[in-house]
Amino acid sequence: MDIRQAGQHSFEDALTGVAEPMREIATALRQLMAKVMPGVTEVAWPKQGTIGYGVGPKKMSEHFCYIGLYARHVNLGFFYGADLDDPEGLLGGTGKALRHIKLTDAAAVDQPGIRRLVEQASTHLPKLADEGR
Repeated sequence: MDIRQAGQHSFEDALTGVAEPMREIATALRQLMAKVMPGVTEVAWPKQGTIGYGVGPKKMSEHFCYIGLYARHVNLGFFYGADLDDPEGLLGGTGKALRHIKLTDAAAVDQPGIRRLVEQASTHLPKLADEGR
């Protein structure tokens, strides 16, 4: 898998103590990140239950999305989700910028609309656009 890890914790560290169905969802989302953006930087924050993805280790300035781990679901969050085109209506949340998709089944990750949102988000940050992605 073509993912660069940054920070002191790994993807596996973040999954410690997480129920198997949520682990499966998180793993499927991680695979999607690697397909959409080969070489993506991954940063895990086990205490927060999040794993971020982008061009560097900084959450808001260098990341475009994150995986949020919960007891009964996994969120695929977008730091600038309010700016994304979402014709399928997959995004939830009412914040100024953040939006998320709540997932309870790993098979849901295969929805074409989810991949389109990740693709769109992966080119959203100015840093990403400057790199020609």
